[in-house]
Amino acid sequence: MTGWEDIRAEVLRRIRARDWPPGQVIPGEEALAQEFGVARATVNRALTALAEAGFLERRRKSGTRVAETPVRRATLDIPILRHEIEAQGRAYAFRLLDHRLMLPPLAVTTRLGLAPDQPMLWLETVHLADGHPHAHEARWLNPALLPDPCPDFSALSANEWLVRTLAFTAGDLAFLAEAAEGRVAEVFGVTAGAALLVMERTTWSGDQPITLLRLTHAPGHRVQMMV
Repeated sequence: MTGWEDIRAEVLRRIRARDWPPGQVIPGEEALAQEFGVARATVNRALTALAEAGFLERRRKSGTRVAETPVRRATLDIPILRHEIEAQGRAYAFRLLDHRLMLPPLAVTTRLGLAPDQPMLWLETVHLADGHPHAHEARWLNPALLPDPCPDFSALSANEWLVRTLAFTAGDLAFLAEAAEGRVAEVFGVTAGAALLVMERTTWSGDQPITLLRLTHAPGHRVQMMV
């Protein structure tokens, strides 16, 4: 299966190999879609990602060309896990394990700059790929930014709802290895102490925190980043 990420990787390979040197206009979306055997929208998504990363320059009526001097832009691109899993040809599902309004630990309120008596929405979700645990999501969400009534996060994951609905202006991202314990060890069926990859992310809208997320990946998960 050829997804947009595969096309992005191949276009980037051609740029780096100087098959398409700096300044050259590359084939159009329709030609690339025919070459790769995919929909034009799939090609568009791949080229848009490369343009946002500074490798391509896209101009209406003049086509898409390789950037003369590629600019490296640090961006925080939040994926929808459903899209990520389905792009791999696997069936996606999720289960909401916990959902309640409660006072967060001091470490959370301190990190988000909130008053210690300000409740937040606690969400715990497991994302599945072909019925197997793919990621465990532990999330604190600022209820002040949610509509009334609150979205049904058992029908649409908080991950997908947030990416679709709330724009963020700033954020940070960190990766770390942690020993599995408690619910996380249970979800993945691993022994306590097993090393798992954890991604931590906070996002903000102006001076308002949106969410603090800890996403723990299944054993063997690989993170691939475009540079």
